Amino acid sequence: MRKATLLDKIIAVGAVGFIGVLAISAYWDASIVWLHVLQSFMYVATIALVLRHNRWGYFLGFSIAAFWNYAQFFVTSFLRAGLQQVSILAHAGTLPRPDLFISVPAVAFHFVMIVCCVFAYAAHPGKRLSDIWRFLFTFAASTAYFAAIMALAQPRYLGMFPRMLHPELHL
Repeated sequence: MRKATLLDKIIAVGAVGFIGVLAISAYWDASIVWLHVLQSFMYVATIALVLRHNRWGYFLGFSIAAFWNYAQFFVTSFLRAGLQQVSILAHAGTLPRPDLFISVPAVAFHFVMIVCCVFAYAAHPGKRLSDIWRFLFTFAASTAYFAAIMALAQPRYLGMFPRMLHPELHL
């Protein structure tokens, strides 16, 4: 096991930043506290693994960040609403809905995690062909965890899963 690299530390910063976004968001909307507490466990696990330079951390960090960003770009309107808040802030100097604006730094933290996980894994000396299966397992398991915590803490969000397969899919 090697020491954490600069990329590992940047991934950890991205994960901590997103945990901060989760905390602020839960503060503004108490109904999502438990969902965000449970979601933060995946980011804590990512931090613990990448700081040990463990490739499972790169798989997990990439998976949760890519899943979340995909949902924001193609399934929900959260990011679009956040970008509208950025425009209002730039033009009017006010931020009427910080609860929507927060999606912008959330997506940015995830992009940092995605890029750094890819490069950190590419530089990892212990790569194996079987890592493809480990990555696919991690992606499936983390997606299942997202679904499970939503079913437990916020079932109203479960409707996004069929739309992730196709925006017009109504199951």
